[in-house]
Amino acid sequence: MSLPEITQKLLAAKKQKGLSFADLEKILGRDEVWIAAVFYRQASASEEEAKLILETLELGPIYIQDLTAYPVKGLGPIVPTDPLIYRFYEIIQVYGMPIKDIIQEKFGDGIMSAIDFTLDIEKEEDPKGDRVKIIMSGKFLPYKKW
Repeated sequence: MSLPEITQKLLAAKKQKGLSFADLEKILGRDEVWIAAVFYRQASASEEEAKLILETLELGPIYIQDLTAYPVKGLGPIVPTDPLIYRFYEIIQVYGMPIKDIIQEKFGDGIMSAIDFTLDIEKEEDPKGDRVKIIMSGKFLPYKKW
């Protein structure tokens, strides 16, 4: 997967400064997942947020326009080859219809918003091997009748 130049610069500066996305969350007051989405150009920052990111990473204001531009989201291969990302496709292939049915049993005919949405990633200590806990929360949007 080829990353945009701005993403490469942001990630390199973050690494050079020894910062994690969790560190940036404390500095920006925004969730680490959202900040990572800005880095990967899947979300756009306000001008103030862009300035703070660039100041923190000691990158010039020349990149403000890159971080505030509305991105084209979700471009890439149909099925990614990265094993971690591929597993999310596998999860949806196996559990997509069950998830859909259960959501519709509880809420009715509609969808979960990916716009009015949060995503948190937590590490759960486990003696059999640490676990990844992913919490997705999206507003339910019922289909309209007309």
